[in-house]
Amino acid sequence: MQTMSVQIQDSYVQNFMSYVNSHSENVTISKDKNLELDPYFYERKKRLHQIRDDVQNGKMRLLTQKESDDEIELFFKELENN
Repeated sequence: MQTMSVQIQDSYVQNFMSYVNSHSENVTISKDKNLELDPYFYERKKRLHQIRDDVQNGKMRLLTQKESDDEIELFFKELENN
């Protein structure tokens, strides 16, 4: 069996469900809890894994808490000056 994600236009949902119900021996529908909570869950997950990999292999530098605080403070000072 294969798992797929399907996007259905609102106006076609009823037709799609009729099709699925008529082929229910071959198709199972289940809701993905992750997508219910966050429609971009898998895109975010992929991006976070990429960031983690970039930090681990040295492509991206991870700031210390102090460096991060300093960067944020500098950012707000620049905003105030503009």
